[in-house]
Amino acid sequence: MGGMTQTPGVTAPAYDVSQPLDIDFAGAFADVTEEERAWQLAVRSFVQDEVLPVIDGYWERYEVPMDLVKRMAELDFLRDGVDVPGFPKISKMAEGLAAMEMSRGDGSVTTICGVQGGLALRSIVMLGSDEQIEKYAGPMARGEILGAFALTEPTHGSDSVGLETSAVKETRDGVEGYVINGEKKWIGFGSIGDISVVWARGEDGQVHGFIVPQDSPGYEATTIQGKVSLRAIHQAHIVLNDVFVPAENLLPRSRSFKDTGRVLFATRLGVAWGAVGQAIACYEAAVAYSKQRVQFGRPLAASQMVQERLTKMLSIITQMQLLVKQMTRLDEAEQLSGPQASLAKYTCTRGAREVAAIARDLLGGNGILLENRVARHFADIEALHTYEGTESMQALIIGREITGTSAFA
Repeated sequence: MGGMTQTPGVTAPAYDVSQPLDIDFAGAFADVTEEERAWQLAVRSFVQDEVLPVIDGYWERYEVPMDLVKRMAELDFLRDGVDVPGFPKISKMAEGLAAMEMSRGDGSVTTICGVQGGLALRSIVMLGSDEQIEKYAGPMARGEILGAFALTEPTHGSDSVGLETSAVKETRDGVEGYVINGEKKWIGFGSIGDISVVWARGEDGQVHGFIVPQDSPGYEATTIQGKVSLRAIHQAHIVLNDVFVPAENLLPRSRSFKDTGRVLFATRLGVAWGAVGQAIACYEAAVAYSKQRVQFGRPLAASQMVQERLTKMLSIITQMQLLVKQMTRLDEAEQLSGPQASLAKYTCTRGAREVAAIARDLLGGNGILLENRVARHFADIEALHTYEGTESMQALIIGREITGTSAFA
């Protein structure tokens, strides 16, 4: 490949782009508690010791790291901060710091936590009955049951409120329940899990959640192929053809799409934290590379242009950190609004994209190699920028807040 030349007689030492720099230039996290810091560092140790040594291989093979899923469950990282009976309570700040550190390792691994804990488990804990919580919450937190969150449809992405999947009351063999028909797409763990929380429109016209075992007759899931982003977690295209579930599988507190939105709202800030972590990973790689990559007889770090780029990256990351920290404080005080959560995601995923692009460019040709870390994050941030509300949808939510006028069709 053109341009990858080394100055004759000058040997560049090996560089390690995976070492944490503990980025916090403005002291945004100086006031976190010892417990919150310990939780952050525990996740960082897991990322350094167990994720980074193997994740490139999983990503390149398009393979889910089930051994890492098992370890996350053992370390209590799989429930994404959701309160589960019998498990220690995790503060929202600790949850955010954990998401930042996990994403610093890999976006797919963080998405596994987000799907299993942040979406599927949270749906059951937030909207389920006491019996459902007792049956599923503990096993899901321990990784004994893997769950999916089946909301998005092939023809309903951003306008998910218009979903067409239906749930009709029916009695089969003396059992009262529901027959579900429809399709879902982009469903993490939808083809390799145990249960899916399926969102469907009932005969009352409202959207409700149903716990659907993935081995139910009529549940057909195909792993989506050809992804170039988040390759270490599988998403599925699901076809539900007369799938019957007993009435006890209805989430009783899911009475309308507003309840679905409550689950999504609770995860949106976590996506912003994840964007911060991925941006930090790219920055760390760029700093390490610039200090040890020798061109024209000196390290890249001695170049004014490179220092300006590193400064720009640090500036963006610092702004992102201050934003998610403040929004999390509002969330802890139960004062965080939907538009504020949208602003966090909108700002941080855009910032992460910019940081990743600068880092990719700074590394030159080496920036496209998985071993140099940036390329994987560069690709994964594209999915992060889209899921759980695209940039355009976040902008319309914020714009409605600014103007008092809705631009939604």
